[in-house]
Amino acid sequence: MPTNEINHLEHHTHIEKSPIISDSVNPKLVLVGNPNVGKSVVFNYLSGIYVDVSNFPGTTVEITKGKYLHYEVYDTPGIYGVSSFNDEERVARDIILEADIIINIVDGVHIERDLFLTQQLIDMGKRIVVVINFMDEIKKHHIKIDIAQLEKSLGVPIVTTTAIKKEGLKELEQLIDKARQGGQNKDLHLKLHNMLNSVGSQAEALLVLEGDDYTANKHGIKPLDQREQLYIDRRNRVNNIVNQVIEEASVRKHITSLIGRWSLNTITGIPILLGVLYIAYLFIGKLVAQDLVGFTESYFGNELWETWIRFAVSDFITPTSFLGTVLIGEFGVLTMTVTYLLFLLFPLVFAFYITLSFLEDTGYLPRLATMVDRSMNFLGLNGRAIIPMILGFGCVSAATITTRLLASEREKTIATAILQFAIPCSAQLAVITALLMGAGFKALLIYVFVIVLVFIAIGTILNKILKGESTPLLIDLPPIRVPRMNNVLQKTTVRTFSFMKEATPWFFFGAAVIGTMEATGLLQVWQKALSPFTEHWLKLPPEATTAFVMGLVRRDFGAAGLYDIAMDPMQTVVALVTITLFVPCITSILIMYKERGWKTATIIWIGTWIGSFTIGGIVAQIIV
Repeated sequence: MPTNEINHLEHHTHIEKSPIISDSVNPKLVLVGNPNVGKSVVFNYLSGIYVDVSNFPGTTVEITKGKYLHYEVYDTPGIYGVSSFNDEERVARDIILEADIIINIVDGVHIERDLFLTQQLIDMGKRIVVVINFMDEIKKHHIKIDIAQLEKSLGVPIVTTTAIKKEGLKELEQLIDKARQGGQNKDLHLKLHNMLNSVGSQAEALLVLEGDDYTANKHGIKPLDQREQLYIDRRNRVNNIVNQVIEEASVRKHITSLIGRWSLNTITGIPILLGVLYIAYLFIGKLVAQDLVGFTESYFGNELWETWIRFAVSDFITPTSFLGTVLIGEFGVLTMTVTYLLFLLFPLVFAFYITLSFLEDTGYLPRLATMVDRSMNFLGLNGRAIIPMILGFGCVSAATITTRLLASEREKTIATAILQFAIPCSAQLAVITALLMGAGFKALLIYVFVIVLVFIAIGTILNKILKGESTPLLIDLPPIRVPRMNNVLQKTTVRTFSFMKEATPWFFFGAAVIGTMEATGLLQVWQKALSPFTEHWLKLPPEATTAFVMGLVRRDFGAAGLYDIAMDPMQTVVALVTITLFVPCITSILIMYKERGWKTATIIWIGTWIGSFTIGGIVAQIIV
C-alpha cells in the first residue's frame, strides 16, 4: 500500500457508527448467501417459531431475527457481494460487520458463483462455517465436489446439506462453535492490518479498500477505490479453488433445464408468462379475491361479525351518536376495519404470499424479470418490477407490498405510482369488463388505449423528473425446481403474520379518520364538492358522484356504483377511465402510506385525484 495512502488513513475523525443491530451481549450468528440458496430454511431450523420480522432502519428491507441457544440469529437479504449498491446490500453489510460468526450458505450447483462471496467474507477476517446446500441436486446433476479439498483450500469448516429435507442440519449445529477465520491472501492481509489503527476492523478495512463510501465516511477518511483489482484477484482465487475441487460437472439434460431456457426466450417465454398469469389470476384474482373474499367478507364479516358487534355495542352507545358512528358506523373502527383486516386483507395477503413463495421456489421469477428487463428500462425500472405489475391485476394493495423487491427508493416510487394510477385490481376489472362489454368494441378500444397511454406516460415522466437512474438487473438464475409445500407454507406464514402485524394499526387509524368525517358531515361535503366536476367537466349524470365517493372505500364498489346509472357508451368510457385512475381504495392508501412514507404517498394520492379528473375530462371533451 502506498505510504501516502497509509498516512492519510492515520489522520481521521471517527463519526457516527452504522445502525447497531442489537445492544445485547449475546453473540450474533448471521446467515449470509446469494439469493435462493436456502438461507431461510436454515434460519427457520435454528430459530424455530420464535422470530421477529421488521424493517431495517431507514429502509423497507425486512430483517428476520431469532434465537438459537445463546446466539442472536439474523437472516440477511440475498447478496452477491458485500457492498453498497442497493438497500439489500447496505443492510446485509451493516449486519455482517456486527457478526460474531457467519454461516455462509452456498448453492452447490452454482458453487463457482457463490464462492466469490465466501472468499470476500474470508478476506474480511470473519469466523465462518460454510454450508454446501442442495446436495440432492448436486447428485442429480452428477456434480462431484471434493469437500475435504475445498475445506483445506478455504480454511474453514464445511458441512453438506439438503436443507429443505433437514439433512445435514444436525451436523451444522455441531460445527457452529468451531467456526474460524479462513486462509487469506498474505499481501492483502498485511495491507488490511496496516489500516486497523485507522479503520477499526479488518472487515471495514476491506470495504474502505474496495471503495465503500459509507464505511470510509464513517471513519472520516476517503475510500481507496481498489475494487476492480481486488475483485479480479478474488475471482482468480475462486477459479483456482473450483478447478481443484470439482472432479466432474457433467450436468444431465433435464426437462426443468429446458423450461428454464424457454422462460428466457421471448418467443416461448411470453406464452409461458401468459399461462403463469392466467393460473395466478384464477387463484388470487378469481378464487381468493372474488369467491373466497366475497364469501368471508359478506358472511363472516358483514352478516356475523358486524351484526353481533353492533348489537353488543348498542347496549352502551347510541349507534347514531358521534362515538357510535366512529365505532360501529358504515366505516366503523369495530365494524369495517375488523371485516377488512380479517375477512378481506388476510385471505388476500396469504394468497399473495403463497403464490410469491411458490414462484420464488420454482426459480421462475428471476427468468421473468430477465426477459422483460429491457422493456421496463423505458419506464425507469428494471425487470424485477414486472412482479408487482402482474400481481396488481389481482390486488393493487398486495402488489404494493411487493415493490419491496425493487432495489432503490426511486424504482419503488415509480412502481407504486403506476400501480395506484393505472392498474385496476381483479374485483374492479370484473366490473369494468362487464360494463365495457355492454358499451361495445369501440368503447373497449378507447378505454384500453387511454389506460395503456397513462401507464407508459407515468413511468416515462417519473423516470425523467426523479433523481437517479434505473439500477441494473443483477439477478441469479437458479435451476427450475419443484417447490416443497412445507417450505412454501412456512415462508408464507411468517411473511403474512409480519405484514398483518405492521398493517393493523394503520387500518384502525384510517377507519377512525373516515368514521370521523362521516360523523361530522365532511364526507357529504366532499361528495357535494365533486358534483360540478362530475356533471360539467366529465359530462356524466350527477349520480356518478356517488360512485366516486364509494370508490374511496373500495375500487370495485365505485365501479359497481355505475351499473344502475343510465349512460351512453362514450359516457361509460369516461366514467370507467376516471374511476380506474381515481384514488386507490382505503386498503391501498393505507398500505402505500406504510410502504412509501407520508410525503411520497400523499403526493401520489393527490396526483391520482388530479390525474383522474384531468384525463377523464379531456377524454370527455373529445368523445362525448
